[in-house]
Amino acid sequence: MDNSLLNEVLLEYDKKRTKAIIDAENRKKELFKTNPRLQEIETEISLNSIQASKAILLADSKEKSSLIANLKKKNNILIKEKNDFLKNLLKDNNYLNPHFECKMCKDTGYIKKDNSSVMCSCLKQKIFDIAYNKSNMGNLQRENFSNFDLRIFSDKPNKEKYKSDISPRENIQIIREKAKNFIEHFDDPEEKNLIFTGNTGVGKTFLTNCIANEILKLGKNVLYQTAPVMFDEINNAKFEKSNAKLDLYQNILNIDLLIIDDLGTEKITDSKIEELFVIINTRLLNQNHKITKTIISTNLNVDEIFKTYTTRIGSRLAGSYRFLRFFGDDLRFKKSKKDN
Repeated sequence: MDNSLLNEVLLEYDKKRTKAIIDAENRKKELFKTNPRLQEIETEISLNSIQASKAILLADSKEKSSLIANLKKKNNILIKEKNDFLKNLLKDNNYLNPHFECKMCKDTGYIKKDNSSVMCSCLKQKIFDIAYNKSNMGNLQRENFSNFDLRIFSDKPNKEKYKSDISPRENIQIIREKAKNFIEHFDDPEEKNLIFTGNTGVGKTFLTNCIANEILKLGKNVLYQTAPVMFDEINNAKFEKSNAKLDLYQNILNIDLLIIDDLGTEKITDSKIEELFVIINTRLLNQNHKITKTIISTNLNVDEIFKTYTTRIGSRLAGSYRFLRFFGDDLRFKKSKKDN
């Protein structure tokens, strides 16, 4: 990993953590001016915590238990009074606390695990986004399930045009449920990976971003790569043997969720086919000793995948991936007409 990038990101973390703490102090000052009892409660809770710490250090075991139980009882009463006070002021219970972006690391970038300090998933993801994902995942804020509008998909079946008895809207409803099931059972080794097939502009990227959004909320890490760039970077990593590029290759193999977009648009070579097999196989067989999932998006249909990437890869995908075919009109064209 590039230490200069890590230091730059940690500096950003320190700034936002400091801001969150200062903002909390300002909220306290403002509220305490007009509500002095609230300040008294906060002070009493702090003093009780200090006394509890002293009790743990100084008292014998019998006296210690009694003191701590008594202080805990007092604190519970004070906390309830504080929360009721805030409720009457139409404030939530955490109003006086710093509002950190990451609840796990409190915007430090690190968490305690097995008596050691390890990088928080939020910091890992921030570095992935800067170093690898760049603008590929820049639409996550607006491309999510909350903005998933079924009405833009046609509700009219057209078997001749779509090669299906159901409408694009019915089809995307089915796919959406499969996607939600994938998210819900992400840590289940029996849950299949996903491969999205279909023409350009039928919603594959949008749904991929919806899934990525939810996986990030679970504290997982997501790496997005277009197939052409991914294969080029892997080739460069092996040729140049630079640490940064080798890091990318390891992350491709080990990341919680790998998204490979535009498979089939790269220039097909034997080495790329072999590399794809290694990636798929490593992630399927848990050779990285963790549950990893993959989403592949492609304009190729099932037959074309088998022809392009050999039966060996096709059979791996057929056995361990759920194929979901998108169809319908180009949604980008429909959206542009709507915006005009």
